[in-house]
Amino acid sequence: MKVLLLNGSPHAKGNTYIALTEAAKALESNGVETEIVSIGTKAVQGCIACGRCMERGRCVFDDGLYATVVDKLATADGLIVGSPVYYAGPNGSLCALLDRLFYSASALLQNKPAASVAVCRRGGASATFDRLNKYFMMSNMPVVSSQYWNSVHGLVPGEASQDAEGLQTMRTLGNNMAWMLKSLKAGNVPVPGREPRIFTSFIR
Repeated sequence: MKVLLLNGSPHAKGNTYIALTEAAKALESNGVETEIVSIGTKAVQGCIACGRCMERGRCVFDDGLYATVVDKLATADGLIVGSPVYYAGPNGSLCALLDRLFYSASALLQNKPAASVAVCRRGGASATFDRLNKYFMMSNMPVVSSQYWNSVHGLVPGEASQDAEGLQTMRTLGNNMAWMLKSLKAGNVPVPGREPRIFTSFIR
């Protein structure tokens, strides 16, 4: 079993990385392989609603970051997305990637356990946490819980390592995800059947 952890911070080894690493250590201690991928500092193309991904099976902007994450999701059993808090929301570059990813590669995400992590100086974590969780809840992905909202506090690089409660929350998250993955595998229960999708607008 393997979990992909997506670091949505431009700082590859900053406080978001510290939070994700703590969850990854708990997963590894439970025998679950992990990999942390950073979105980096380059500009990230947003979705332009062209609909070409419905024909191609991949986003028309098949850039390096998108291709890397899609390829790794194909073999991952779970996903954790971490982001710093910018104006009470996730990093815009991360959202640009997730918009394209969840729309074009939804088949790779269905039924995989997922969780989000928010890292902030003081506030805005719960709004960020809520925004990120919406990606999972619209994609038939079981959302993994912890002992508290998945938030860690820290401003300057490395400061998150001082948030004892936040790090414990990350360890609990990792343990809970490992438990869910193992339970799903051991239970060998087929995924729920899906009705044909119905799309409606408020005007019809």
